[in-house]
Amino acid sequence: MRIFQERLTELRRQNDLTQRQMSQKLNISQPSYIRYEKGTSEPTLDCLVKIADIFDVSVDYLLGRTEY
Repeated sequence: MRIFQERLTELRRQNDLTQRQMSQKLNISQPSYIRYEKGTSEPTLDCLVKIADIFDVSVDYLLGRTEY
């Protein structure tokens, strides 16, 4: 889960998005999104796929299964 947190935060920052903007794109509350970055909560599969689509990366990359 730690790799997911790091990659999620890194991708958000690289794309100049705030946590609020990400929560709006995912149709979730800002506190829910913040918990993803802190590692205290995990996204649903649907949300994980949305995150991958937003950043044009694979779910495997987000989960640390690939390096690209």
